[in-house]
Amino acid sequence: MNIFKDKLGRIITSVVLIVLLFVGVVGYVGWYNLFREVPTYYESSEEHFKYGSIGTEQAQGVPYWIWLVLPRIFPDKLPGPGGYTSLGMTWEEGKEMPVGFTKKTIGFPRVGITCAVCHTATYRKSEKDKPTIIPAGPTNKFDPQSYTRFLGNAASDPRFTADYILDEIKYNHEFSWLENLLYRYLIIPQTKKALLQQKEDFAWMDSRPNWGPGRIDPFNPVKFNTLKLPKDDTVGNSDMMPLWNQKMHKNFALHWDGLETSLTETVNTGAIGDGATKQSLPVADLQRVENYITELPPPKYPFAVDEKSAEKGSQIFANTCASCHAFGGERTGTVIPTEEVGTDRHRLDMWTQQAAETYNNFAEGYSWDFDNLRKTNGYQSVSLDGLWLRAPYLHNGSVPSLEDLLEKPENRPKVFYRGYDVYDPKKVGFVSDGSEAERVGFKYDTTVTANSNQGHIYGTDLSGDDKKALIEYLKTL
Repeated sequence: MNIFKDKLGRIITSVVLIVLLFVGVVGYVGWYNLFREVPTYYESSEEHFKYGSIGTEQAQGVPYWIWLVLPRIFPDKLPGPGGYTSLGMTWEEGKEMPVGFTKKTIGFPRVGITCAVCHTATYRKSEKDKPTIIPAGPTNKFDPQSYTRFLGNAASDPRFTADYILDEIKYNHEFSWLENLLYRYLIIPQTKKALLQQKEDFAWMDSRPNWGPGRIDPFNPVKFNTLKLPKDDTVGNSDMMPLWNQKMHKNFALHWDGLETSLTETVNTGAIGDGATKQSLPVADLQRVENYITELPPPKYPFAVDEKSAEKGSQIFANTCASCHAFGGERTGTVIPTEEVGTDRHRLDMWTQQAAETYNNFAEGYSWDFDNLRKTNGYQSVSLDGLWLRAPYLHNGSVPSLEDLLEKPENRPKVFYRGYDVYDPKKVGFVSDGSEAERVGFKYDTTVTANSNQGHIYGTDLSGDDKKALIEYLKTL
């Protein structure tokens, strides 16, 4: 009897061990293929800014192999030929990913976005030139709204199936039998589900004017999707801002309406707005981003400058503009009431006191908690370092060039095209009319809600010669 009990005990023990081993192997395989996180690291701070993870891949990342083939399966969902480049993405020669996109393995390779997707500028001196890439500059080409819509529209199409997608992936990569099963029965179906949910989460955009390339509604997505505040009818469409030279911006208000006063919080909220979560936010990696933009100088104007005229313009600037726009100016970096500056107030009204208070409570208990978000009553008087590359101008990007900005509002262009990166050194801005600008650009109509080009009449009463001299000086900043 004891022999029988011993034998039964050994059998039970063996079965338990086998079951535990099986469960362990299955668990490990599942973790390895679905959740294993491989850190990304770039020695260069610039490369880290352009391609390093800011924590968006876990919740918002698109599986790399699916992302890669979507333009080939759904070219009809894009605004034009050229795949992702039709959305304004820029590739550096020899790079796998476009600037502002990261590829990170979390179980499987996923594509996320970085700060650089909205904050990398390009310009060309002529149509035939390759783009010159300026990190931390405001993008003039990338259209984040159209990218979001492309992903959602692709997922809504009947062709978004494992058969279609796996057949297309075979042209680039051969999956193992296990990968094939995971993509067919789990990753592709879950990606479709997630993209359809994202499309629903951003459906509020459809009742508002389109952003267009180089613009974004930066905080309504945070209000509605991150903070879960009730959807209102506000429009926050605004131009991208440059991030360079932050050491000279110390103690300045941040964002167009000065809704933040902490650079660290601004970097971290930027990552949250791009899709990072409280759990995935890589604080140390974002500190590298902050260090980089703190020390990065503004880009120098790449064309000839009339030094004599610029010298005259410096005096005009000192008398006319410096108090609000020069480093050391008494109002530089402060918030100017909209009643004074007179520019379109929709971006200001979009951000509410409730939103500020809710966001300040968003990360209670985390080491990187937010405390400095606020509601203001106007727009920041920005410093003008690297001004030449910030076109179009005003907070909503409603004035195509510096020459136009010094005209009275009724004489500024009412319609122009933005998204074309060939530069016009005479007007100091990007080419915004003509057949090629119309072909590749977005029609900007200043009569559309939140697109007004009114206000900021400072300098509009100067003589023609003084305006030319002032613009010549502004090129040098």
